This record gives sequence, C-alpha cells and structure tokens, in this order.
Amino acid sequence: MNKDKVYIFGHKNPDADAICSAIAYEAFKHATGQKEFVAARCGNTNARIDAILDHFQCPVPQFIGDVTPRINDIMKREVQSVSKQSTCFEALEKIDQHDVRVLPVVDSAKRVEGLISFFQLGEFFIPSPKESRNLRRVYTNIESIIRSLNAISINTVQKDLVEELSVHVGAMDISSFGEHHKKLSTPIDGSIVVVGDRIDIQEKSIQLGVRLLIISGGLSVEESIIKMAKEKGVSLIISPHDSATTSWIVRTASQLEGLVENRIHCFQKDDRVSSIKKRIAGLDDPLYMVIEGEKKLIGVFSKSDILRPTQKRIVLVDHNEISQAVDGASEVEILEVIDHHKLGNLPSEQPVLFINRPVGSTCSIIADLFRAQKIPLEKTIAGILMSGIISDTLLLSSPTTTPLEKELLEWLEPIAQIKSDKLADIIFSTGSVVLNQSAKETIKSDCKIYEENDITYSVSQIEELGFDNVKDRIKELKKALNDYRDDQKHFFSMLLITDINSHDSLLLVACDAVLKEEVKFPIHSRYNANLLKGVVSRKKQLLPYIASMLKNLGIKG
Repeated sequence: MNKDKVYIFGHKNPDADAICSAIAYEAFKHATGQKEFVAARCGNTNARIDAILDHFQCPVPQFIGDVTPRINDIMKREVQSVSKQSTCFEALEKIDQHDVRVLPVVDSAKRVEGLISFFQLGEFFIPSPKESRNLRRVYTNIESIIRSLNAISINTVQKDLVEELSVHVGAMDISSFGEHHKKLSTPIDGSIVVVGDRIDIQEKSIQLGVRLLIISGGLSVEESIIKMAKEKGVSLIISPHDSATTSWIVRTASQLEGLVENRIHCFQKDDRVSSIKKRIAGLDDPLYMVIEGEKKLIGVFSKSDILRPTQKRIVLVDHNEISQAVDGASEVEILEVIDHHKLGNLPSEQPVLFINRPVGSTCSIIADLFRAQKIPLEKTIAGILMSGIISDTLLLSSPTTTPLEKELLEWLEPIAQIKSDKLADIIFSTGSVVLNQSAKETIKSDCKIYEENDITYSVSQIEELGFDNVKDRIKELKKALNDYRDDQKHFFSMLLITDINSHDSLLLVACDAVLKEEVKFPIHSRYNANLLKGVVSRKKQLLPYIASMLKNLGIKG
C-alpha cells in the first residue's frame, strides 16, 4: 500500500454497487484533479461483478485486504550505521552530517549488533571526575589515528593492531617526564606521546619505547629522531593540529567496540503499530531496530515515529460501519464516506466528508455528483455507474428505488451507449451464485456484518433468476451458514435469497431456539426455508424487521 495514495474501498464481500462506486469515485476524483485517489477492494469479486467489468473492459480494482498500520509504514529505510570497528570520529561525523543522535551498529552482513548514541559518546569523552584516567584511554589502532588526524606517517609498526593505549602530552620538563609515567602506572609500550618541537621529549619518549610518538603542529622532524624511532621500533607520525587538538582527535580514533549498547529491541516490518505501542510503552530506547531473517537491519523507528498519526488514508463507499470495512480501517484516517445506508458506528478523530443520501445505490450519489458539476463522463464510467444502480435497485424494482435512479439511468444511457434493460439482462443472466460457488463462498458473497450494543450479526444476500437452483443445496447452505455463525461468533447469521423475477425471497437463519421463535415468516414447504413475499431489499425491508425482533428480545440498537 502506497502511503501517498488514498484508497477507495467498498465493503467486505462486495456487491456490484460497492465495486462500481469505488471505480466511479476514482474517476470523479481524477476528473477534479485529485490523482492520488485509487479504487481498491477488500474482498473477492463474483461472476456478476466480473461480467460488468468484462463488458465495459474495466480492470478489477487492486486487492488490499488489510490497511492496519504496520512498522513497515512508519520505519525509516535509509539508515546510517556503523560497525564495532568504526571509530568515534567516524560515528560523530555521521551524527553531524545526517543530523541523527543514534546509530545502529551492524556487522559486515548488516546484522544488528547494538547501537551507539551521541550521549554514549559524550560520556566517553567527558567521563566522571573520579574516572579522570579514562580521559587518556583510547582503544584503536595506529592506522585509525593517522586517518582521524589526517596525519603524515613517518614510521609505523603494526599499524593495524587494535589495542588499548593511553594518551599523554609532553609539555613538562624533561626531568619530570619519565617519573610522570611511573605515577600514572601506564605501561610505556602502551603510551601515545603528543609533543611539539621539544626534541628532548621526543628523544626521551623514543628511548623509553612509547608505542606512538606524534609530532604536533605540522612540524618537521629531525633525521636523528626518525633514525632513532626506526631503530627502537617506535611509530612516528606528524599531526597538522596543535597538541591539545591532536590529543582530543586521537581519542576520537577509539573504536566503538566497548562503547556499544548491546541491549536493544528488534521488531519485524509486519508488526502492528498498535501492538508495538504497548510493548515499548515502558522502554526508553532511543532507537528501535527493524529486522528480517538473521537479524538483518532493514529500518529503524523511534517513539516519536510510532506516536505520530498514520499517513494511511482511505475513503469508504457503500458502507459506513466499521464492521463492514477493510481490516484496520479504525486505525487509519478515513477522509470521506459516500453511502446510502443507515448510520453506523464509524470512529473518527478528524472531520470526515460524509455524504449519505436515502437513494437506491451509492452509484446514484456519484453519478449525481458528475451531473451536478457538469463533469464529462467516459463511456466506461457511465456504464459502470449504470451497472451499480441497476444491480442495487433490481432495475428500479426494489423498494429502495427513488425517482433519482430513473433520471440518472435516462441520462447515462446515451453516454454508455446501452439501454438499461439490455444491461440488466447482462448483469442478472450471469451465472447463478448458488451453482457457481461453494456453499461457504455463497454465504460470504455480499455478506454484511452489523453491531447492536454488544452483539454482532450478519446478513448475506444473493440474487437468483428463480429458486430452482437453490432446492438441492438448501441443506448445504444451512450447514455453511451455521458454520459461519459459529466461526465468527455472531448472535445469528442470515442468508437472503432473492428471486429477481418474482421479487420474493427465501430466508435461511442460523440462530438459537429463542430467536428462531421470533422469525414469523411462513415456511416454504418445497425449500424448507422462510418465504418472504415481496421482500427484495436487505436494507429497507429485512433490516427493519430484524430491528423489531431484537427489540422484542430486549436488545435495542
């Protein structure tokens, strides 16, 4: 999911109106210059939807089953890192150049080993007064010192050997120099001496056998000193900086190993942001690692990143209940809702553009937007809008139909270059849902979930050209309906099977015995199902009946 896009979703288990309205609203947004809006779907299409899209040569919207914000959505992918062998100087350079305060520490295969922070480096360079000796300590090799100082190498011995060394400035009288080392209890062969043009200190240092002699200020070195250094096996380099600066920079050449914080917390890119918030609530890590495979670093995030509002944005069409929306909808920003159903329980932390009209379909609302704003319609989009209206109103025969649908179909027909009755034949003659899908798939086809107080229930609806295809599958459908109810832990589940020709419906109900007593519709002996004469609309006819049933049971919406 591209965070720069705004995805338009119909409800789960979408019907034709849900898919068609998403496609049409994308076209409306693009026509008004809002190219970031993209039609999507969170459920599978069916044969009827496929027939519509095939006829108008319109691609199926991309499938996105879950918009839940995940670490992948908030993490920083371009990560500056260092290794344990990197120097403090290199770490400080990256901190300064990239304006960060923390760097992951990785090995050669980019596997996470820890982290180093600006504060850890500060503690190293400015230790407690009680630990003043640490001001001299440096853990590195001579090659790193040369590189940090941008020094000139005169003589180097085992320049790649990593070792603990102690830095000293040769500023005292020669008579005191040797005794000073003894008082510090630092081994001579582990000492670095920084000195200017004091040739006596230079000679004494070499005689004592220091590990490294650094001539500061870019000064030249006497040939006798160079010769002595080579004979004694003392490394000798020239620093372009003064003695104080040189001493400080030498300490920055210390390798990070020993400073690295190894206690870190790692997460996977697919971890939910909501769950991670809880896990890190009591932690104070400056940075959290995102890994894959064998702890390979792929990103980082901080607490400020995870607390920042998600950048995912969506639009809902043909529904406004969170139970019917794409998974994760409650955790992202819902920008708009375009719908023709009763008001649901949609959560929102920000103002939402909410268009809800008592019309026959969501496509009716979108078509009217095109018409009202005099936006030219392409043939394909006109046909898509007609299909949504025809499908949801059963070609203007549903009780949900309003005068607007008739007006819009008459307006759209010449643009789409097809008559409404002909398009209705294409839509409704497409293969039977019952015959072409498993019982489980049939139940999930155009299934909507509703919430009333602390209960949930589902109502699925399919349309058939007569009930002949249903007779031999009633037992199978009832079992699938009961299994679905049990699996989803619904109070009850219903399947409304509507005959497009007779405008009657069969109703299958999965519920307990108490609720079954409230279903007063007669039983059709041939189909062993409740017969609902003249009932074709789930929204306008069945749902009000369900509301009264629940009220009788003491459950009020």
